[in-house]
Amino acid sequence: MSEIFSQEPMLDMFIFETTQLIEQLEQTVIKSEKLSCYTESAINEIFRIMHTIKGSSAMMLFENISSISHAMEDMFYFIREERPKNIDCLKLTDIVLEGIDFIKIEVDKIISGKKPEGDASVLMTQIKSFLSELKQNNLLPETVVDELQCDAIDIQHKYNISKTTLDSSKKNAYKAVIYFEEDCEMEDIHAFTVINTIKDIANEIYYLPDDISDCGDNVEIIRKEGFKICFKSDYNFDKIHSILMQTVFLRDLELSQLEAYEEFKQSKQIEQIILDEPSPGKTEQATSNRSEKDTHQISSHQNIISVNVWKLDKLMDLIGELVISEAMVIENPDLDGVTLDNFQKASRQLQKITSELQDIVMSIRMVPLSTTFQKMNRIVRDMCKKLDKEVELKIMGEETEVDKNIIDHISDPLMHIIRNSIDHGIESAEERRSVGKSKVGTVTLEGKNAGGDVLIIIKDNGRGLNKEKILQRAGENGLVNRPENKLTDKEIYSYIFLPGFSTKEKITEFSGRGVGMDVVTKNIGTIGGVISVDSTPGEGTVITLKIPLTLAIINGMTIRVGQSRYTVPIINIKESFKAKANDIIRDTDGNEMILIRGQCHPILRLHELHSVETEIVNIPDGIILMVENEGKSICIFADELLGENQVVVKALPNYFRNFKKIRGLAGCTLLGDGGISLILDISDLINY
Repeated sequence: MSEIFSQEPMLDMFIFETTQLIEQLEQTVIKSEKLSCYTESAINEIFRIMHTIKGSSAMMLFENISSISHAMEDMFYFIREERPKNIDCLKLTDIVLEGIDFIKIEVDKIISGKKPEGDASVLMTQIKSFLSELKQNNLLPETVVDELQCDAIDIQHKYNISKTTLDSSKKNAYKAVIYFEEDCEMEDIHAFTVINTIKDIANEIYYLPDDISDCGDNVEIIRKEGFKICFKSDYNFDKIHSILMQTVFLRDLELSQLEAYEEFKQSKQIEQIILDEPSPGKTEQATSNRSEKDTHQISSHQNIISVNVWKLDKLMDLIGELVISEAMVIENPDLDGVTLDNFQKASRQLQKITSELQDIVMSIRMVPLSTTFQKMNRIVRDMCKKLDKEVELKIMGEETEVDKNIIDHISDPLMHIIRNSIDHGIESAEERRSVGKSKVGTVTLEGKNAGGDVLIIIKDNGRGLNKEKILQRAGENGLVNRPENKLTDKEIYSYIFLPGFSTKEKITEFSGRGVGMDVVTKNIGTIGGVISVDSTPGEGTVITLKIPLTLAIINGMTIRVGQSRYTVPIINIKESFKAKANDIIRDTDGNEMILIRGQCHPILRLHELHSVETEIVNIPDGIILMVENEGKSICIFADELLGENQVVVKALPNYFRNFKKIRGLAGCTLLGDGGISLILDISDLINY
């Protein structure tokens, strides 16, 4: 097995666990800051997370991540054990968040294939200085005060020795058996982490299996029999037990202190000691009865597993191919005019199973918005501190679920919108008081389902958008292409999303360059979403993102134009009908319109837009589809309707996307007869 191949699972596991832990840590820190203190449970959680990251990063030889997490672990170990009263919580939060940001940057480097070589010296100095201040301000004995002139690993070692009751004989011998949680996977890696953790506090370490770098049979041995360790340490039993209980994915721990130390010294008897049952004496277990606990552990830890996203993508592709193959079988032209009762019965069963399988796969890919929404707490916190504003973030509907590929595209847009709301929308405390508002502004982030779409609403109670100023700046930049008296408020507000647009007179860290909101439209447009803005001067602004639940499979209506076929998303179709010649009119600019129930709607001829040859050019001879998007509508003229079906969305070839820009196309799909149908982008067609 090559070194690269053998390291990939370990690296993936490290990235996944560290990313999850960092997100959890950030939320804990921000919640603690809001409470103006760190509760005992929060301190324990932060300590545990830092301890885990320290061990896993040391195992992967990422020394800068290990040293930072180790130093932060020391800091919270001191807070947990000594419970100092004079803590500057704001300064502590700043330091921890800086540490989180450092680890995030290093993990991003690892993900992109770069070496995590960030310089942690400045942050290490801040942590050492803060810990030194804590010790001095709380008047601890001189034996505990450490000048912190050693590196992060030596800090933990020296500090623990000074605070732990030692056995004067220095001949404490222990045997430990560690059982990992069911389905934790990579037990050999976690066993390696345990050995790496106790190396600083123990010597003469022996363990079975003795080769934990082997990914074969030893993993099964650890799963069935546990990971067995014998070692000698200066620490007493309670301290050793406390350290081993912090093992990641620990299910059960059997720890015993060996009474016959002379036996331990005989190297030829080490393996026998490890294999023997725990000797009588001082023994403590994490649970009183492992056999009774196993059943509960299996039921509680096998319910959820982690799956690599690319596997889900591959599964989704296969389901898409299955849907196409099903259509090719059922709609086979060789079956036209043939009555096959058994075949029809079998095909209906196939459709039922395929539909259920598709629904299950889609549900697997769905993830809640909660993680993305909770990340915005950090944005609000940092903005408030730098702008000297008080803003409360309210989160609603975070349990709403969307496809994994969708959620990856909305984090940056949400960040830019919320930053814009705080910087532009929310007034300063003095300005809010002067107009009778509470000094604390509010930004509400809400998610909810709306048919086949998800709505994400960002609302603030600030000053609102200045329509006149937006219109003036848009005119100066040459962005207004219609008479101002014909522009609606929403159309004017939409100018804030154009590239290079900004109403800020002065460029700051957060705004003034006119790039942030442009990112919003690009990212949301990439996933087929739309943005709408509404604002009331003096009361606030509401920005609504309408995004699809998934990009993979849609319900569509297939239409024919000449020899070409197009698919129109069902969600955009308002109605379809045959038009009469006397319903067709032309506006003052000569554009073709149709009069329906007293209202005029523009007509779009697909054969003219895409230069398709067809014999049906008279409106009464074809079919009209009225489609709508964001309150706007247009009537598409086609030859005929072919029927409704589910289609698998495929990306357009690179040639069309990069070189030959064709308006109004969102992708393509394969039909049941093996032909290709182009999927129409209704939003693009309406705004054409």
